[in-house]
Amino acid sequence: MTSQVTRGYSDTSAGQAHWRRSIGAGSANPVVCLHMAPKSSRSFSALLPKLARNRIALAPDLPGHGASDPLNSAASIPGYAQWLWELLDAELPGETVDFVGYHTGAMVAVAAAQARPAAVGKLVALSAPVFKDAEIAAFREFFRPIPLDEDGSRFRIMWERIMRFRGPGMTLEMAAASLSDNLLGGEDYEEGHRAAFDHAKQFLSEISLLENPILVINVADDLEEHSRRIDPYLNNGVRRDYPHWGNGFLELHAEQLARDLLGFFNS
Repeated sequence: MTSQVTRGYSDTSAGQAHWRRSIGAGSANPVVCLHMAPKSSRSFSALLPKLARNRIALAPDLPGHGASDPLNSAASIPGYAQWLWELLDAELPGETVDFVGYHTGAMVAVAAAQARPAAVGKLVALSAPVFKDAEIAAFREFFRPIPLDEDGSRFRIMWERIMRFRGPGMTLEMAAASLSDNLLGGEDYEEGHRAAFDHAKQFLSEISLLENPILVINVADDLEEHSRRIDPYLNNGVRRDYPHWGNGFLELHAEQLARDLLGFFNS
């Protein structure tokens, strides 16, 4: 029987945190799914009930994303990780958790595991990019906030970018839902990307010191090339390529992905 996805809020020192959750019948480590910027926990709606076959599966909206309030200070990966532990201490007290992090969420997962390694079992990074300095500069420019104007340039460019990076099988309805996530960040919608690029070098240091087992899943998206470079930095991990999957795979291939993730977590 497939678990239902429920939604709720928790109080944190940064205001309210919004989350989605599925509760399975088993007692395996809860799995916590962390989305990319500037999206939300909606990204994991199809995957959560499939991961919850023998555990709890929880996906929060990161601060300033979705329906979660922003941090009290400037957005940062360490700040997101600290906030995450505050949330997990409230919702999953005393539990050892597994993490699934997607793009920015992978950075948060690794930072959280570095902060409290004994509270983490295994991690899955849905991409683990290694950026060159010039690439960081180029990404910063590409993801610079687009000013509002009466022509709606921001929204047109957002849509064009979603179409540009659209994966095989990704429907227009899925693309529209992705665009709607962007809008929930308001004028700070690119703060998550900025935080990720600020943390890019530290991420490599953290993942290279990580003793928890980690699986890097590399799909054919805009970080495919960058994630192929991660192997020398993996202390206790492996990279697995999925060249036929692209953006939209969390929904389109939820069943296969859940089998692969649970196989890793349960091994």
